[in-house]
Amino acid sequence: MSENKIIENRTLVLIKNALLDGEKRDLFIENGRIKKIAKKIVEPNIAALLEQPDLIRTEVIDAGGKLTLLPAFVDIHAHLREPGFEGKEDIKTGLEAAVNGGYAAVCCMPNTNPVIDNEYIIRYICDRANSLNLAKLYPIGAITRGMDGQLLADFGKMRDAGAVAVSDDGKPVANANMMRLAMEYAKDFDMPVTSHCEDISLVDEGVANEGYHATLSGLKGITRAAEEVNVAREIVLADALNTGVHIAHVSTKGAARLVRDAKRSGIRVTAETCPHYFAATDKLILNYDTNAKVNPPLRTEEDRLAIIEALKDGTIDAIATDHAPHQKSDKACEFNFAANGISGIETAYALSYTYLVKSGAITLKKLSELMTDNPAKIFKLEAGKLEAGALANLVLVDNSAEYKIDKNKFLSKGKNTPFHGLTVTGQVVYTIVAGKIVKRNGVVAGHE
Repeated sequence: MSENKIIENRTLVLIKNALLDGEKRDLFIENGRIKKIAKKIVEPNIAALLEQPDLIRTEVIDAGGKLTLLPAFVDIHAHLREPGFEGKEDIKTGLEAAVNGGYAAVCCMPNTNPVIDNEYIIRYICDRANSLNLAKLYPIGAITRGMDGQLLADFGKMRDAGAVAVSDDGKPVANANMMRLAMEYAKDFDMPVTSHCEDISLVDEGVANEGYHATLSGLKGITRAAEEVNVAREIVLADALNTGVHIAHVSTKGAARLVRDAKRSGIRVTAETCPHYFAATDKLILNYDTNAKVNPPLRTEEDRLAIIEALKDGTIDAIATDHAPHQKSDKACEFNFAANGISGIETAYALSYTYLVKSGAITLKKLSELMTDNPAKIFKLEAGKLEAGALANLVLVDNSAEYKIDKNKFLSKGKNTPFHGLTVTGQVVYTIVAGKIVKRNGVVAGHE
């Protein structure tokens, strides 16, 4: 339906003098898709098209040789809270935050109220998102009904309604046989299974990474084994069933090593991490800043460096945000009782560019793959490409822009970030979704 609307509206956009692989390029968009990329587009027919008054949307963007052109980002792990928790976030504010951060495609997790465990809620979410004309939203259905770990949800009906994967994120599937059945069932529908790897018995009511900083703060620690035991379990199951599994938010050196060894053995495992696991450590909990409370918890400097190494060598395939917005009251309490989560979809690119590219750890091309093409491939989404014929999901970024993160400028309802006031580099200036400019000169549509 959306593609027909785009064709009917006849969208045309010409981007001039954008940096692509370090060289200035022009890019022409027609009917929501990339029509041509060249050193200079001066064809008379294009100029004539742009001057036609009957077109619904015609634009010329001059990047001035300063802005870098990339595929728009793809987030395969975000929490938009609707239905049920609209005080924290809703689909509109979540997608506005997404395009503010440069995202054209977002996959939302099922821990809502009611849980996204049936085709009716999937359809509601898709219809709601499509009516907004912001980023494309792809629901992730629950593995089990109500995310209670007892009965499998109907994967087939959810897939037919628009679900792109399944997960019981936030409530890990504790029973190994239930996860085995889920992986077998999902294989029949070619749906990725995302595992939130956490052994609750090993968490044992901990609230921070077990180690020096938790001890110094008097906070109960969570052993790394709580994550790593379940990573190992999912890898063993994937191997035994000859199927795939996707590991969410990898945060420890040991978990990265398990994924690396599994890949070398030919096991079909993919993995993601989040910016806060390579941009911060558990040192942030020393002042009891509840905005630094996240699950899995922030880890040590050794873990942080191991995550960067795993991104460099391909062990970790994708950078997701795990965007988890909360109301102020959810965080304005004792550390032990504060909600887990960071509002991260608007800061993901800047943190990634600053800590991975500017630091010299990886190239911009590699970062783009981690935030676009790789996550799109894992979830089989039409996104992440910068070539003629591809869907015109694009961002123009200013990688010379240095600024301080200001949570008060977030479009998300969630202002819960431990990075407020941090100086970063890399700013999203334009976001284009299927040929439509939804963020222009740093301002999201509707927020002029």
